[in-house]
Amino acid sequence: MTWSDFIYFALPAILLWLVAGTTVYFKRLLRLSNIAMLAGIIIFFAFIVTFWIHIERPPLRTMGETRLWYSFFLAIVGYMAYRRWQYPWLLSFSALVAIVFVVINLLKPEIHSKSLMPALQSHWFVPHVISYILSYAMLGAATIGALTLLFQKKHSKRVFGFIDNMVYVGYGFLMLGLLMGAIWAKDAWGHYWSWDPKETWAFVTCAAYIGYIHLRLKQTHLLKQCALWLLPIAFILLMITWIGVNYLPSAQGSIHVY
Repeated sequence: MTWSDFIYFALPAILLWLVAGTTVYFKRLLRLSNIAMLAGIIIFFAFIVTFWIHIERPPLRTMGETRLWYSFFLAIVGYMAYRRWQYPWLLSFSALVAIVFVVINLLKPEIHSKSLMPALQSHWFVPHVISYILSYAMLGAATIGALTLLFQKKHSKRVFGFIDNMVYVGYGFLMLGLLMGAIWAKDAWGHYWSWDPKETWAFVTCAAYIGYIHLRLKQTHLLKQCALWLLPIAFILLMITWIGVNYLPSAQGSIHVY
């Protein structure tokens, strides 16, 4: 399955996720919402698998390929979190953000060759990238929850509990990806850490999420509010680390820009 076939999987997935995100608010249509969300996830995963077989390597090298995984994981995380906490808005926003990344891939197709540069031909490649993308999906879901609470007059303990769980698990995957990347860097380039622009932004991002965790240890209303505002800021830093750093002048010639 080539990248030119992506549209035949993307459009049905978009339609199904739109149906899921809109029908989840009606009790009589909850079954339809669940089926539509799962069907969209299955269709999207079918493309990832067949595309992987076609290019004969993990589809994790280009920005477009990592956006595939982000849409997939965000849809899964949003659906599983919805089933756990029963927040309709969580399913809707997760589906919407997943759709946005799918649309970006449709509007900005990339060249996806079968070759991998020598540095990427490592057993650390797949677990490192997937761990990161999974953490991005969980931290994205936490950000959705934070934005929801910021516009509510009264904070819900259950929503805070959801946000905290997403941040704790997401941060765990983020640090796991960071540690695997350091070990991989030692094998590939001879050093664990070099303060490359990507690594520097990754450090700043990790510090921001640690800041949230520490703020949540205090139970005052002011610090809770500060913690909620910190999550969208931390997620912006995360997006700079993932996408934005590639466009910085300092990143030209970086070992992390392929």
